[in-house]
Amino acid sequence: MVCLGNICRSPMADVVLSHRLAQAGLTEFTVTSAGTGDWHVGEPMDTRAAQTLASAGYDPSRHRAKNFDSTWFAANELILTMDLANRTDVLSLAQSEADRAKVRPYRAFDPLAESPDAEVPDPWYGELDGYVLVLDIVERTTDELIRFLQR
Repeated sequence: MVCLGNICRSPMADVVLSHRLAQAGLTEFTVTSAGTGDWHVGEPMDTRAAQTLASAGYDPSRHRAKNFDSTWFAANELILTMDLANRTDVLSLAQSEADRAKVRPYRAFDPLAESPDAEVPDPWYGELDGYVLVLDIVERTTDELIRFLQR
């Protein structure tokens, strides 16, 4: 999962998917997240994101922001970007067509997305309701991602 600073959207998606994969007994999958910017490396997620997750029964405490770099292509089979700018930044680091093929928009798995290129809105500049909206997107997209991974 990749967003800009790795403190809101991608860690929320990481926590929810990791939690639900464990619930489903799908322990062969490892989920992680990163940001295309390095401003927050080592920091926990935004307190509003953590509060939203905790209120919904998830544990946000393990997250520490990481920076996406070209080594992530070899370490991951699927790289999901939260918005077009993130996707562009990630693709700029791809070394091959195989790397590029691993990169997909996160909401390509969202059954309610208006298009496969729909973006997860960045809640950073808004209020708590923006984080709740992101969690709604993440939870329904996670259901589809798990079905995809099971195939």
